[in-house]
Order: sequence, then structure tokens, then C-alpha cells
Amino acid sequence: MSETTATYDAVIVGGGHNGLACACYLAMAGKKVVVTEALEKVGGMCSSGYLIPEAPQHLVHPCALDLMSLRVHPMMPEELDLARHGFKHVEMTPGYVYLHPDGQSLAFWRDVDKTAAEIRRFSEADAAEFIEFMKIVNAFIDMAIPMMRVDPALKNWGAKFQALKALLRNKHLKPEIMGMLGSPAYQVIMERFEHPITQSALCCLLGAAGPITNEGTGVYFALLGFLLRTGVGRVVGGMQQLSNALAARLEELGGTILLNAPAAEIIAQGGKATGVRLKDGRVLNAKAVVASIHPKNAFDIVTPGALDRRAMVRVALAPANAHGGAPLKVDVALRGQVSIKRHQAMRSDGLDLRKCVLLIGTTDAVLENFRAAARGEVPTLPYMWSTLPSAVDPSQAPAGQDIAYLYPVAMPVKPGEGWDAIRGRVGQQVIDQASEYMDGLKDLEIGRRVEASPDLAKRLNVHNGCVVHIDTGTTRSGGMRPAFGLGGETLPVAGLFFGGAGIHPGGGINGLPGRIAAGRVKRFLAK
Repeated sequence: MSETTATYDAVIVGGGHNGLACACYLAMAGKKVVVTEALEKVGGMCSSGYLIPEAPQHLVHPCALDLMSLRVHPMMPEELDLARHGFKHVEMTPGYVYLHPDGQSLAFWRDVDKTAAEIRRFSEADAAEFIEFMKIVNAFIDMAIPMMRVDPALKNWGAKFQALKALLRNKHLKPEIMGMLGSPAYQVIMERFEHPITQSALCCLLGAAGPITNEGTGVYFALLGFLLRTGVGRVVGGMQQLSNALAARLEELGGTILLNAPAAEIIAQGGKATGVRLKDGRVLNAKAVVASIHPKNAFDIVTPGALDRRAMVRVALAPANAHGGAPLKVDVALRGQVSIKRHQAMRSDGLDLRKCVLLIGTTDAVLENFRAAARGEVPTLPYMWSTLPSAVDPSQAPAGQDIAYLYPVAMPVKPGEGWDAIRGRVGQQVIDQASEYMDGLKDLEIGRRVEASPDLAKRLNVHNGCVVHIDTGTTRSGGMRPAFGLGGETLPVAGLFFGGAGIHPGGGINGLPGRIAAGRVKRFLAK
């Protein structure tokens, strides 16, 4: 683009999957749209690439890998016809398997009874409790799903009616549902289940959403419900294929994407957003601006003085890894294939553990990791999610080789020594811990990539390196996300909208925040 100034109906700041989805929906409505992306390619957290210099044929997912939320809310790929642009995903069956240190394993199948049968190997009482407990979890998500899919700024009578019907069907469970949602997830697990393997498996699963000892974290059981209801998928060819499909659809619709085009200012004049100034000096005039980036980072570049101090403080202090912990990401390129011998040998059903996400840790490890991270210390007990993307999709590594994805859930955001001093040591600790479960991980290494939360924050312009932008919780949902007064139809600057994971319904790969933002822009432009 050679013009100094161009005019659009909407400028979308940020070319992650939500920004691209928002642009596609607007372009489908006949709007002239442009997406500005600071990096050399689209995708943001929804990307993949060949990022280990020593292993140029091993595909790395530097952030998101699995599709769960998109399977719960499949509207975006269907409505935008992404399959026609190369998007394809396959289901993993089962998606997640817990590995206990003693060699036992517990698979979370896409079936309540089948998962209960896994639990029954350890405790008959836990198996019976699981079947009854899933009635509570399923009743909750029956009520939640209709409301997750709609804009909380609207009346949404249809969604409310669906949620009400679910409530009435399960009114006898209402006290149990409210008890679950209002309690710490850890408490719910410990009071309902007795066997250490059942307890550890659920703690490791739910810990991915945050500290499970905090009040109100019973909402994390939605993760369990989604897992058993719709399962887990992987994008064939890597996550970048989803973002590329969105980009191709946008260009087909006449939209524009500007790469290597970081935004310097969201221009606000007279109480209205009028466009975006890029760091290279170009000005993109627009009737509306969608910030598909972290809300704090968006407000930081709005024309100084256009936002009042209260709004600035409110969004700046919205919790983003506020508990002090954040995932670390370690990718390891391998010259051969690893195995999970000890745990594989103790299963009699032929399940290939290489093709699952492996949950490693214990109840004690989950608690210790979050507590240590909150103190600014590196945890000592192993707690991580690990998987081999190349086992599900062999195209992601050379023939007969693997790429390993290691995801310790709770590492300190701000360690006392600083990440520059400990990054290499902690990366080795993670590999050492994972190698106790994944045979060959150390011996077959070609190269590695280690990224801590400050690295991700810098690379993707994400406040505090929070992968869901704003911490998940009942007090940061619906119209309260990202903060009071900032989760509705309009922001203090008319024509400015949030459009990323910082708004309802939050993080995950589903495109719903972008879809909701597009609806808000269309209503604004129609005034």
C-alpha cells in the first residue's frame, strides 16, 4: 500500500484469529475493512512455524495447539466457509490422558461411562460419583453454552430461553450447580473423589485454567464438560492453517491485510475513533476501530487524553496472570520418535499414548506449582501438559522424527532472579521432568525453543504474557469482561471496540470475540 492516507469502514488492529474473524464478518456484510498486523504473518497465538534453527523441518506451535473451544462453538469455520480455504481438523480420541508417577494412566474419553470405567480401575466409589457429578457439570454447560455464544450487551431472549429451559430441566440440581460454581475447584474435587489418581487427574486437568484453590473456580469444570461432550481436535498442517484460511477468506471478500504494520495510535478526536496511525506514519481513516489486542495495550495507544483516568486504571488493573503464575513453553525437535513405555505397558486396551495430550503431575504438584509461582519461585514438582504433535499429524516433523510440545502450566511471571538468568536452566528442568515419562526425549534432541511469559508478552504484545488476555473467572465474564463498564456495546470513545480474548466469552480458539465485535460494529455503522 503506497498511500499515506486511506479510508475504511473499519480498521482491525491485530491479525490474530479473532481480528481476522471480525474482519471477515464485516467484509461479508459489505464493509470495507483492513487488518493491521505488527508481525510478518497473521495468526498471533493461533500460529505455527519452523522456529528451531537446528531443525528447520520441525513445525513448532509457539502457543495454541488444540481445538476444544472451536468444537464447542463451531460457528466461525462453518459461517466463513473455511474448509474451502484449506482448514481441516481431526479429532483426537481420547484427547487427554493423565499419567500418574506410578505408571498408571487415566484417559478422559469423549464418553462419561467410558471415562467412569477408567476411574473404576482405581475406585468403584469414584466411578459412581463421577457419573453423578457429570450430570451437574452437563446441566451447567447446557445453561452456559447458549449465553457464551451471544453478545452480553444485547437482550438475547432466545439464548436466555434456551438457558432457562436447561435450568428447568435440571432444577433439582440447582443447589449442586451453585455449590460447584461458588467453591474452589480443588475443594469440589477433594470432597467428591477419594482416590489419589482420580484427584490428581482432575487437578491436573482443571489447573490449566488457573489456581484451583481460589474461590469461584468451580467454573473450571466447564473444561471437563466440554472435553467429554465435544472432544479435542488438531488442525491438519498446524494451527497456522486456520489463520491462513481466515486470511484467504478475508482477501476473497475484498478485505485488506497489512503485515509488518504495528499500530502507533488509535486516533480519537471529539470523543470518536477516527482511524489508526501506523508506526511508519501511514494513517488509516475509519468510521470504527476494533482493537483485537489486549485491552490495556489498546487503551495505551489511544490518543492521549481521549480516555478518562478511571477507564484507563480499570482496564490496566484487570487481572492478567494476577496470581503470579503463567505457562512456560518448551518445544523440542527430535531426531527420532519418543515413546511412553512405562505407562503404555500398564494399559491393556491398545490406546496409543503418543497420540494424546499427556497430563503429568499430582494434586500436590499442582498446588505447589501455583504457590511457588505466586512467590516468584520456580516450582520443583513436575506439573505440565505434554504432547507430540507429529504423532497425530506426521507432516509436522521429518519421517520417523518427532516434535515435542511441553507446557508447564504454572511458572512465575516475575521470578526473583529474572527470566534471562534462569530461562535455560528451567527449560532443562522441564525436559528432565518430562523425560521421566517420555522415553528418548533427552537422547534424541536436535534443538529446543524456550519461551517464558515475558517473551510471549514482547513477541505478541500481550500484557503480562496472559494467553487469555484477562484471567478466567465468574467476575470477569459477560458484560464484566474485561472490566465494569467496558464489556458492553460501546467504549468511552465512540466507534472504538475491543475484539479479542479480553471480551466475552474469553480465551480459546473459537472466533467468538471477533464475531461479537463485528456485530457491534455493524450496529454502530447502521446508526
